[in-house]
Amino acid sequence: MKRKNLVLIIALVIGVAFALNTPLTLAKDMTKKDLVKEAKSKITEIAPAEAKAQLGKGGAVFLDCREPSEYKAGHIPGAMNIPRGLLEFKIAKKIPDKNTKILLYCKSGGRASLSCCSIIRMGYKNVVSIGGGWKAWEKAKYPVEK
Repeated sequence: MKRKNLVLIIALVIGVAFALNTPLTLAKDMTKKDLVKEAKSKITEIAPAEAKAQLGKGGAVFLDCREPSEYKAGHIPGAMNIPRGLLEFKIAKKIPDKNTKILLYCKSGGRASLSCCSIIRMGYKNVVSIGGGWKAWEKAKYPVEK
C-alpha cells in the first residue's frame, strides 16, 4: 500500500512540475489582435521615415512578408519577398547571416510583427518592423518598385 501511494505522489509532483513549466497559458482564447499586440510588445518597430533612411545602405535587407501577388503589385525598391507562411522555412537560405539588419514589412504591420517574433526566436539579432507597413510607406510617397 505504501509503495502505491509513493508512486502516486511522485506522479503528482511530476505532473505539477510539468504544468508549471508550460510556457503558454490556456486561460483564454487569443484573437489575431491579441497575438499581434503581444508580438508588438516584444519587437522593435520603426517609423517609415527611419526605414527610408536605410534604403540603399549596404547590409540592410528589406523583407516583404506579404503574398507574392501583393509584392508584384508594388514593393519597397530592392525588397526581398518571403511570404509570412513560408518565412521560417526559407529565411536561413535567403539570409544566412543572423546579424544582418532586417527591416520587415507587410500591408499594415500585423504579419511583420508576428514575423519579427518568429525570426528573433530563430536567432536573428538585428530585426525591426516598419510601423504601418506598406500602407504607411505608400502614404508617405516613398519610392516604390513594381
